[in-house]
Amino acid sequence: MHTDDSESSTNFIQNIVEEDLKTKKFEGRVHTRFPPEPNGYLHIGHAKSICLNFGLASQYSGKCNLRFDDTNPSKEEEEYVKAIMEDVRWLGFDWEDRLHYSSEYFDQLYEYAVRLIEKGKAYVDALSPEQIREYRGTLTEPGQNSPHRDSSVEENLDLFARMRAGEFAEGERVLRAKIDMASGNLNLRDPVLYRVLKVAHHRTGDKWCIYPMYDFTHGQSDSLEQITHSICTLEFEDHRPLYDWFLKELDIYCPQQIEFARLNLNYTILSKRKLLQLVQEKHVSGWNDPRMPTLSGMRRRGYPPEAIRDFCERIGVAKSNSTVDFALLEHCVREDLNKTSPRVMAVIRPLKVVIENYPEDQVEELTAENNPEDPGAGSRTIPFSRVLYIERDDFMEDPPKKFFRLGPDREVRLKHAYIIKCERVVKDEKTGEVVELRCTYDPDTKSGSSMEGRKVKGTLHWLSAAHAQPAEVRLYNHLFLKENPADEKECPDLGSSVNPDSLEIVRGFIEPFLKGAVGGDRFQFLRLGYFCADNESFTPEAPVFNRTVTLRDTWAKIVKKST
Repeated sequence: MHTDDSESSTNFIQNIVEEDLKTKKFEGRVHTRFPPEPNGYLHIGHAKSICLNFGLASQYSGKCNLRFDDTNPSKEEEEYVKAIMEDVRWLGFDWEDRLHYSSEYFDQLYEYAVRLIEKGKAYVDALSPEQIREYRGTLTEPGQNSPHRDSSVEENLDLFARMRAGEFAEGERVLRAKIDMASGNLNLRDPVLYRVLKVAHHRTGDKWCIYPMYDFTHGQSDSLEQITHSICTLEFEDHRPLYDWFLKELDIYCPQQIEFARLNLNYTILSKRKLLQLVQEKHVSGWNDPRMPTLSGMRRRGYPPEAIRDFCERIGVAKSNSTVDFALLEHCVREDLNKTSPRVMAVIRPLKVVIENYPEDQVEELTAENNPEDPGAGSRTIPFSRVLYIERDDFMEDPPKKFFRLGPDREVRLKHAYIIKCERVVKDEKTGEVVELRCTYDPDTKSGSSMEGRKVKGTLHWLSAAHAQPAEVRLYNHLFLKENPADEKECPDLGSSVNPDSLEIVRGFIEPFLKGAVGGDRFQFLRLGYFCADNESFTPEAPVFNRTVTLRDTWAKIVKKST
């Protein structure tokens, strides 16, 4: 997160931090943390939290920890841990030597739980999970005390030790805080602190068969790490009294929890549970499918990390939830790629063009600039010959008035080359499909010559057929048809709301310059959009390119036409 000193606008979290610095709260320190659960891959919503936490630490010369909240081994995997670390680094942030896991604190958390039992503030309950929900009450009705709530400290200490020793089955016993079953805040109605879970942990193995709940782990982990500002999303606002209650009852260092609005994007799902469902039901090829809103998917699609950071800066930090238009994210991507991407030519739906008055054996090397936005990007040469490919969409046999591309007896300029004129159209005798155009060229109109200024209304990209390299091109659209696929009322069946046209694979051609590309390289295919060499399957012998984003926002027009 970057700020400009010339601007007085700051978000409310910055205001809180600056006030704390003035009053010397936390001894003038700023220490934040990013605490992901290793039960899935990070998505664009996490990017907002990453940028906020690491950005605040950087802005105020503080520190930011990366801490894995690994308290549920039944859903956690080392694969996710590695992917999360890779994503945070890719976004441009460094936790230095401050990598932590909640599992590091399991022994201390157990001692904290014992301390609460000894104070009469926690008890072991034998109610079933269903009974606990029933006893909890509702928003309008108070809860009921468990019959085990008033058991003695000695009995609870014994039962909790036996829970740890593995004497009880899953669901047979839990440890609960003793707070207030009549509280208007349901989170304070004797929440569960520990449950029996006989699952090996990816870091601690079989050492534990009881695991702390998130609400009990989070604040104490913050305290142990001396975090100053514990920044959470809004759904944890009602949990803050519980966060503070634990710290007060344990009489330990107290960080300050602050909540902000999470990121919501239209045409996008940001629920790890539903993203996992998409993967498991094979609606996508995996967590890093370029249609997924995961950071690994966006990286594979070609989104620059700079664009994602810019997007997070632009949407800001608010106190109330709202939905951001996906077009803003794409705009940030275009802005960055426009400055950095070499311009190249590719033809993804080829139509053959024969220039009848061009020598059959001649090949010219024409000069093309790599990026007009970057004078230092240099230039390259592209071959020109008698037989070319153009885009099939760039020709119409009976063009409408405002069609400025190629048609019978029409002229266009070929980018970096000559003006050509369509003289004849060759069709398939059986289907009537146009298969070839017979054209002539004006040799005096070579790009850079004195005749270059001769006016024609259209300029087309092209490739020399003899030099064009075959390539697989993957064209992506939104994964969902509905604007709010996260709304289960609007989209009760996740699979049926998936856009069947979210991926189109075509066989096209690329210019020889792209032979030197490697996975992850980004380019602008002239007039087609921004593309990225696929970082998983690209090889020089079998190149694969993913469309990162179109040159302009066409999705809104498509949606309007279909509704």
